Amino acid sequence: MRRREFIAVFGGAAAWPLAGYAKQTERMRRVGVLMHFSASDPRSQVWVTTLRQALAHLGWDQDKNIQFDYRFAAGDLKLFETYAAELVRLSPVVILAITSPAVFALREQTHAVPIVFVNCPDPVGLGIVQSLAHPGGNITGFASYDAALIGKWLQLLKEIAPNVARVAIIFNPDTPLRPTNRSTVRSISLPAPSGSP
Repeated sequence: MRRREFIAVFGGAAAWPLAGYAKQTERMRRVGVLMHFSASDPRSQVWVTTLRQALAHLGWDQDKNIQFDYRFAAGDLKLFETYAAELVRLSPVVILAITSPAVFALREQTHAVPIVFVNCPDPVGLGIVQSLAHPGGNITGFASYDAALIGKWLQLLKEIAPNVARVAIIFNPDTPLRPTNRSTVRSISLPAPSGSP
C-alpha cells in the first residue's frame, strides 16, 4: 500500500483505486497505529472503528489482506518511545500517528517506513514536515490547525467581545504535548495584527 493511498482514506478521497488493488492480491499488509489515548478511551474506539470501516470500504479487510497493529500510549512519553520502536520492528507498510508526540517518537525510530499523521497542530512550525504541500522525507499527513490561525482566533474573539483587552491561556507545560504548547504560546504571544487584541 502506498503512502498516498493510505492518506486518501483520511482525506475522504474515495477516488483512489484501492478497492481494485486490494482484490488483485491477497497478500497481508501490516498497518501500525500509534495513538495518544488509552485503549479504553472512547476516542480510541472511534478512531479504530472509523479506520477499519474506511479501509474496508476500499477493499482492505481486517484479517484478509490487512492487519492492524495498535499501540495506545495513554499520553505517556515513555510508552510513545517503546511502542514506536515495537511498531517499526513489525515492518508495517505504513504507520498512522495520531497526535504530534506519536510522530516525534516514530521519527526517532525510522526514516524508511511511511508515517501518516493526523490530529497534529502546526506540523511545519513543529519541524515535523518542511511544508504541507511538500512534506519531504517519510512523514506526511493532515494538520488539525495551522499556527497562523491562532491570530484569527484572537481577531474573532475581539469581534465577539470588543472590550476584551487581555487573553489568558491555560495549559500544563509538563504534558506530552509540550512542543505543541510552545508553538501555540509562541503564536499567541506574537504582536497582534492591527485591529486585533
